[in-house]
This record gives sequence, C-alpha cells and structure tokens, in this order.
Amino acid sequence: MRKLMKIIIGLGLLGLAGFFGLSTPFSSTPMALTAHSADLTNGEKLYNASGCHSCHVAPKESGIDEASPAGGTVLPTPIGKLYPPNITPDPETGIGTWTETEFVTAMKYGKGRDGYPLIPALPYTSYAKMSDGDVQDVFAYLKTLKPVKNAVPAHDVLALNIVRRGLTFWQVIGLDKTEFANDARQTPSWNRGAYLVNGPGHCNECHTPRTIFMTSDTGRFLAGGPHPEGVGSVPSLRDLVGRNRYKDAADIASALQFGPMMGYDKLAAGGMGKVQRNMAKLPAEDVAAIAEYLTSLK
Repeated sequence: MRKLMKIIIGLGLLGLAGFFGLSTPFSSTPMALTAHSADLTNGEKLYNASGCHSCHVAPKESGIDEASPAGGTVLPTPIGKLYPPNITPDPETGIGTWTETEFVTAMKYGKGRDGYPLIPALPYTSYAKMSDGDVQDVFAYLKTLKPVKNAVPAHDVLALNIVRRGLTFWQVIGLDKTEFANDARQTPSWNRGAYLVNGPGHCNECHTPRTIFMTSDTGRFLAGGPHPEGVGSVPSLRDLVGRNRYKDAADIASALQFGPMMGYDKLAAGGMGKVQRNMAKLPAEDVAAIAEYLTSLK
C-alpha cells in the first residue's frame, strides 16, 4: 500500500510539475506589426461595434462619467466575478503605458502583459478575426480618450493563477487565429456584415452554444444557447426572417438602429439593449451590411 501511495504521489507531483512547466510563458521576440497610419474614425467605429464601453463602463456608484470606459463594473460568470479593466489612457490604472504590440497581442491572441493567457471573457476568440490594422486603429482611438484614474478590483476567481495557466492548453483548441477572409461569392456588403458580426461584434460568443470544453460549438454556429452569465438563454440568430422574427433585412436594420424606441422591445432583454445602443452608433451602411449577413443565415 505504501509503495502504491508513493507511486500515486510521485505521478501527481510529476503531473503538477509538467502543468506548471508547460504553462509557463517562454520569453520570445515580440510580434512584428506592419507600419500603420492610424485611422481614428475607423477606430471609433470599431470601438462601438466591439461593444468595448458596455463591458468596461465604471460602476454607477463610482461617480465616474458613464461615457468613460474606466472599467470596474462586475461581470458575473460561472467561474466567479470578473472586473473588466480600465481602458482609458491613464498611465497608472489604465492602458496609458501599454504599447501597440501589447494591445494587439491581448486583443487577438489573448495574452496579457505578463505573458499568461487572459480569461476569454475578453472575446479575443472573435477579435482574432480582425485585421491588425483595425485593432491598431481601436488602440489609437482609445489613446485619444480622457485619462481616468480608476483602480479596478482583481478578478474574484478561485485559483485565478492556475486558471490562467490552464488556459494555455485551452487556447490550443479554443483559439483560432485565422483572420477573416472575404467570400468571393458574396457581395461586398455581405462580407462587411460578416466581418462585423464575426469579428468586432463577437456575436458568436453569446449566440453560439459551447462544447463540454467550453469552446464554440461550430456545428451550431449562432444557433442560440445558454446565457454565458449562467442565467437564462440566448436566442438563435439563424433564419430570423423564416421564423417570422423580422420581416426582412430592412426590418433587422431598423431594429438594430432604433431598438425599443421604435417598438423592437425584444432587443432590450438579456444584455441586447447595450448591443443595440452600440449598433445604433454605426454608419447606416454598416448596420445594413450586418442585417444582410444575418438574413442569409438559414
């Protein structure tokens, strides 16, 4: 019995050593970004399409301007309470000292400044489909915002450091780093809509159910499923016209632009109110492109 226990303990220690060894980031040459001339208008547009403000708004009780993405409003999840960070250019509590490379690495590859994986509540699995230039434009736009000093609490997650290490292995199957590519068979507006929905809009993160490994179930893409916050469900985005949810693409576009104000009350539930308000800030042609793409999903 003692010999068996020694073997079990030894294997356990060996496994633990392997886990920490394989999940420790190795120093490497920073990713090389192509020289890029920032487009602030595009950055603001994609900031809104990405819903950055919705997650990074400060708590009401903080007294901070609600238009500022100063972070700190709790995000409840099945693994614990997360606190989205301050993404204003404050040098002490925000991203004021971040480099462009660090920002793109976090947004597209889910790696923090410390080299460890970030919890995918930051939807980098969708942002990975964005072009480097578009992410660089978002970063440039964020740098123009008013710096706000707001120290955000640490995530309240059991064994957070181990969870982040474990994500090293999850990213192997859960993070597809392939950027979006236009479909030559489709119209330019359809491709624009597909890019906005699947990249910055990250609709997949809520509207596609998860596998037992908590990766997106691509076989049921945008088909709806359990709400990611653990309560309720999220509807399917497929066949919206065929299921009589909307009359046509123009009706979907109107819903995204005007929401409850024009009688589209369903867009105010389950967090969609915030999404709709973000969509309303986009140019009409982008909203129409999103509607065209969604209408094509059968």
